[in-house]
Amino acid sequence: MTKVYKFLHLITYATLMVCTCLLTSCVTESVPDNNKRGNFEALWQTLNTRYCFFDYKKEAYGLDWDNVHSRYAAMINEQMTDKQLFEVLSNMTCELRDGHVNLSAAHNVSRYGRWFDDYPMNQSDSLERRYLGRSDEYQQTSGLKYRILPDNVGYIRCASFDYAFGSGNLHEIMSYLSTCTMLIVDVRSNGGGMLTSAEKLASLFINDEIIGGYMCHKTGSAHNAFSTPEAIRIKPFEGLRWQRKVAVLTNRRTYSAANSFVMFLKGLPNVTIVGDRTGGGAGMPFNAELPNGWGIRFSACPMYDRQMQLTEMGIDPDMKVDITDEDYQRGVDTIIETAKKVE
Repeated sequence: MTKVYKFLHLITYATLMVCTCLLTSCVTESVPDNNKRGNFEALWQTLNTRYCFFDYKKEAYGLDWDNVHSRYAAMINEQMTDKQLFEVLSNMTCELRDGHVNLSAAHNVSRYGRWFDDYPMNQSDSLERRYLGRSDEYQQTSGLKYRILPDNVGYIRCASFDYAFGSGNLHEIMSYLSTCTMLIVDVRSNGGGMLTSAEKLASLFINDEIIGGYMCHKTGSAHNAFSTPEAIRIKPFEGLRWQRKVAVLTNRRTYSAANSFVMFLKGLPNVTIVGDRTGGGAGMPFNAELPNGWGIRFSACPMYDRQMQLTEMGIDPDMKVDITDEDYQRGVDTIIETAKKVE
């Protein structure tokens, strides 16, 4: 027994030594120097091999990632400060025009916001309070606020998908609103959260399993190296489900998992999308780290709609509506009022 034990011990030790050497070799070869140039190259190369929308962005607006490297590499020198480096690297990531791409340092987080900054807000906390009423006039559970509006219209405000919706909570919401003639689901300015929560909320509006869309995964460093698309299947909610008209309200800040929620429901019977084009964000984000410790988040897994079309740049509504200046002044939400009239 002793000889067997010693023999196994030697094998285990030898195996660990080989693995350690191999891992050490890999790490040494793959990590750039922790200087200005090294961090620039690490960021560019990480995105070059892992970001998932290069071909799409090239077709959409002519993105040339090699050209981006040439232009921004000329701005890098070892005498620049960390804040100057951060500014250059942030500007480079903005070339991707992707709200899921963020460079994080101790002093700042970069973000690309032209997908909503250049457009009307089309949502107001003051108007929301006017429609929901005082704190004791609406119900709230699992991050969802809901009430019955005048004209017997149900209203659900979903400001985030950061919450895991409980089946019991959703059943109670459906029960409370069951007498309403129609339902409004407001996902304006919902920046996303958990895709599973978006799927769960969407399950209230279907009676049979549907394919909500498709997802791919990167399989190599090439820009077009992806797995075979996998269907995102959504099963009907097991409790009470909505059977009448539903209007989903959107604006340019409807993003990420909220964009996916709209993607799941668009085109289904009795569903009408009302408001502005969504902000997009159809890539599942991934996180990496630069040699200096700065974090980089980026889109790594593309999602497609049922027609295998990317919604990275947003989804058009069925009814395009903006909140008018006159309605803002009168305390009226033009988008909600339009949704009430959906046939």
